[in-house]
Amino acid sequence: MERDRKFRMAIAFASVAALSVFLALHFHRRRRKQGSRRRACYLRADSKPQHSFRRVLADNSYSPFKHLKLGGSDDVDSSNSHPYEAEITALLDSPRLEFTFYPDDKIPMTSDAYTWVETEQQLEELADVLIKERVFAVDTEQHSLCSFLGFTALMQISTQDEDYLIDTIKLHDAMGILRPVFSEPNICKVFHGADNDILWLQRDFHIYVVNLFDTAKACDILSKPQRSLAYLLETYCGVITNKSLQREDWRQRPLPKDMVQYARTDAHYLLYVAHCLVGELKQKDNESCYDDELHFVLEACRRSNMICLQRYTKDIDAALGESAASSIISRHSNGHGGESDAYKAQFQDIVRRLCAWRELMARVHDESLRYVLSDQAIVALASKVPTTPTDIFDTLRQADFHTDSLSSSTSTPSPVVCSHMDSFCDLLEERIDNLDEISLVVLQKCLGQDGTCPLSVFNYSILVNFTIRSTNKVVSRQNGTKSLKQVSRKASRELFVKKFSCKSPVYHNCRIYANDGRLLCYCDRRKLEWYLRRDLAKLVDDDPPAIMLLFEPKGRPEDEDNEFYIQKKKNICVGCGEGNHYLRYRIIPSCYRMHFPEHLKSHRSHDIVLLCVDCHEVAHAAAEKYKRKIAEEFEIPLFVRNIVEMRDDQGASETCAMGINFEQAGISPLELRTAAMALIRHGQRMPQKRREELTQIVMRFYGRRDISNADLERALLVGMSSHEKRRLEKKRGLSLKHSKCGIVPEKEQIGSTEKRLISTVNPSKVETVDVSFSVEDQNHVNEEITDQVETEPINSGMEPEAVAHDSNNVNTNFYNSQNGNLQNEGLDLGDSRNDETQLMHNPKLSLLGHGPHGKQVVDHILKEYGEDGIGVFCSRWRQVFVEAINPRFLPAG
Repeated sequence: MERDRKFRMAIAFASVAALSVFLALHFHRRRRKQGSRRRACYLRADSKPQHSFRRVLADNSYSPFKHLKLGGSDDVDSSNSHPYEAEITALLDSPRLEFTFYPDDKIPMTSDAYTWVETEQQLEELADVLIKERVFAVDTEQHSLCSFLGFTALMQISTQDEDYLIDTIKLHDAMGILRPVFSEPNICKVFHGADNDILWLQRDFHIYVVNLFDTAKACDILSKPQRSLAYLLETYCGVITNKSLQREDWRQRPLPKDMVQYARTDAHYLLYVAHCLVGELKQKDNESCYDDELHFVLEACRRSNMICLQRYTKDIDAALGESAASSIISRHSNGHGGESDAYKAQFQDIVRRLCAWRELMARVHDESLRYVLSDQAIVALASKVPTTPTDIFDTLRQADFHTDSLSSSTSTPSPVVCSHMDSFCDLLEERIDNLDEISLVVLQKCLGQDGTCPLSVFNYSILVNFTIRSTNKVVSRQNGTKSLKQVSRKASRELFVKKFSCKSPVYHNCRIYANDGRLLCYCDRRKLEWYLRRDLAKLVDDDPPAIMLLFEPKGRPEDEDNEFYIQKKKNICVGCGEGNHYLRYRIIPSCYRMHFPEHLKSHRSHDIVLLCVDCHEVAHAAAEKYKRKIAEEFEIPLFVRNIVEMRDDQGASETCAMGINFEQAGISPLELRTAAMALIRHGQRMPQKRREELTQIVMRFYGRRDISNADLERALLVGMSSHEKRRLEKKRGLSLKHSKCGIVPEKEQIGSTEKRLISTVNPSKVETVDVSFSVEDQNHVNEEITDQVETEPINSGMEPEAVAHDSNNVNTNFYNSQNGNLQNEGLDLGDSRNDETQLMHNPKLSLLGHGPHGKQVVDHILKEYGEDGIGVFCSRWRQVFVEAINPRFLPAG
């Protein structure tokens, strides 16, 4: 009995012990799991200087930036118009030059004395000093590594007597004290390369600059070999600066002595540099043969003040991290062509996840994207897909080991990754299904009710804005009609890309060496074969091919101090970096360039770049818009505006004698063909009102008489080239099927005599319908250019495929000194009707093209301004391209 009792007690004790161990382990695991999820964010212990800002004008949310509003109760403007547009426009019309940048020609002396401004009282005293000045110099130092949008960490202001360094971190909320000084039109503010400074001052302090002189713009007009401030300081002042300090951490206080000296130098000598540049501009004005007084100085002021009209805006992608993901994927695809489709799909999916996570974390913690996770790290993670924290850390360290973009003080992995490793692992293991879910989960963990991350003025409004944004996207996906439209639009775009994009790489990156072994340029295979076939070179390498010339070329790339010709060029869109599809795009439209003198068509004048379908559409739209502007500027119509049907020669002469208004009687050929095609294909299905509108358009062409289906078919041929007519004939069977159910009944034809088309142009009224060359004409021009590119021998060491390179700025009296428009005095259009009648017999110029517009514009420029005017004309087109595309992947140089 006793034995059984002891045995039962032993079993009971063992059971209790086992249960206790199990419960203890379970509780420990639960607490450890909760602890890992509630891991404190690094910002809890490491605060940022910008967290002391009480008011932030541009936070990290998705809400648009609101500009300053003047004269109202609110201090921001929801319409985002420029608050000082009227004052800046007045300066563009009549720049103010009645001031002296520097009193004499002596280089300003340096001293250890300067004023450090860190209190509101000091800032107010500085404002009182500056409001009495006629001119002062300004520079800023930015911090962007540990900030999502970046912020101004220091401002340097120099007058002719003293240097001021303003602690914009400590005085961030009080910097509005200087707003009236910077917006005063009677005070000139001197900057160097002010394009970014103007936007940064708006973003951080609502400071808008009015009356600006930019020394970089003066360098452009003077055609200086360099436009950097370091070059100007060394040239005019004999001062050498260490530009590596520009990338230092300008948040640290107190600033080291070398950083203080660097900051002072940039602004201290700027007034003297501006004084020297204005002197050279005035000298060029005196030497020029033009009557405009101070033409070059006025142009420098005009270009400088154009910068002031810029307005700061936030860059917000349609999808979280989409632009960064597309860029990374396109760059990776260029060097990895042999990967399987399954691997590519997985790689792209992980890249998009990581980019979305990175951007959201950067916004929440107010860090830059490269600080949170570098592009190299994203590629490495997407390629290896590590799952454990140890493997992730090793992958990140290896990826960032050779990365130059990160500061030496930045740790790898970043504190953001270390503090949020749980969500990072979930991301790589695909426990979260889509980007919307990723964003909502991350925000809930970071900024939710029990969030791990502290709230600040930078991330406070992210939750509300993101919730609205995500909801709209989900609703859009659930809408069946929109989904079908999106699928249809995507399929149509894919067909367009397949049809029109380049079928093979444009740049083969073959090398050409001089006979002394120095690299001359990169080119394509056809160029190499051209030299080899003529025994002008020998093959020195096979992969990639390279040749050495057996003769001395006329010039070398270094003769022009340009690295453009001796570097590889990628087969990607120069705008967005897309590498899967691209088209050639001519920055100088062919309708003008084809009429340039022959020696201006070679090499760099080609201005051919690669653009993806989307960027090509944007650039083409901007080009067409600018063509209309040129048409108005020169009073030269873009195309033959009116087409009038005449019975015979006698009728034509009688009509002209009667003074019929051709503007009312005629019709644009493009509008005519579009209306006829719509009626043939969809006439019966159209609403009655729209059908009557299109019918009236066609009836105007036929003299207001009733029209038949045969008339519609003939209307399709107006202005067509022979190639287009043949192509239409192939499709005529389909067209006739549609025409059987046309919109008009068959009637007896009125008259059987062949009609003649007489074209007229009304030069007093410029029509701006958007049209282009016909397909045949455009192909003819393209073939002409391509042949010249591919077969012309090397001249001056230039590469035949040189693209988008701006030649030396040409200083001519191309702009009117008052309004900057092209002068068009003495423009003689001649007998436009006779010219246009001849045009109809010229196979190179279609009625649906720009007709004689391009030739007349080029002839006028050559007559009035010579070949220098063509150079300025090309520069204007390059500027249009840059403003429309904002190319980020143009080759250097």
